[in-house]
Amino acid sequence: MNLPYILTAVFVMALVTYIPRMLPLVFMKRKIQNRFVKSLLEYVPYAVLAAMTIPDILYATSGIVSALIGLAAALILAYSGKGLLTVALGSTAAVFLAEQAVRLFI
Repeated sequence: MNLPYILTAVFVMALVTYIPRMLPLVFMKRKIQNRFVKSLLEYVPYAVLAAMTIPDILYATSGIVSALIGLAAALILAYSGKGLLTVALGSTAAVFLAEQAVRLFI
């Protein structure tokens, strides 16, 4: 690859990521009053995070069963109000135990 191609690609990527961040600042001069829009914007980060991580979670282990068990453990621990470290360690332990159980029975 040549330098002009790389610089053009970097510029286009920078522009594409900058425009969605800049447009609300330019066009939204006052505080958002609409309850629907406010609640929609409140949940967007969680939805994007879930959309990016759930597929990776399901294919991060050696089997889909242990991945689903780990995901369920993480959801249960997070829903019960546990901290990030507890959720991460608990779901990791659940995946480990599930994979050991699968190896034991197969």
